Amino acid sequence: MQLSNSEEQLMEHLWKLGKAFMKDLLEAYPEPKPATTTVATLLKRMIDKKFVAYNEFGNSREYYPLVEKTVYFSKHVNGLISNFFNNSASQFASFFTTETNLSTSELEELRKIIDSQIQKKKK
Repeated sequence: MQLSNSEEQLMEHLWKLGKAFMKDLLEAYPEPKPATTTVATLLKRMIDKKFVAYNEFGNSREYYPLVEKTVYFSKHVNGLISNFFNNSASQFASFFTTETNLSTSELEELRKIIDSQIQKKKK
């Protein structure tokens, strides 16, 4: 199950906050802020998709994420690799490193990350 762009934006705020009431979520948005009804509609859809749940406190609801950010984006990246790069992580890495204008220092940092993962796998 995927989130729309507007749902992802709201989910980003929820991931940062951990738990939040409607007013907290509205405050997290930059100007111009969305209408309360818009955020309520997004939350309803995200609850239906099982990305968000809430606890009730009187008339207020405190919302919290059911899906971790790393889990959500891991599935996205794996889907991207599967759908666009013939399930080849090396094709994805090649595209990523050649088409994104990474600086030399960023490429060196990626190399360190990859080398670190290689060392972990060898143990």
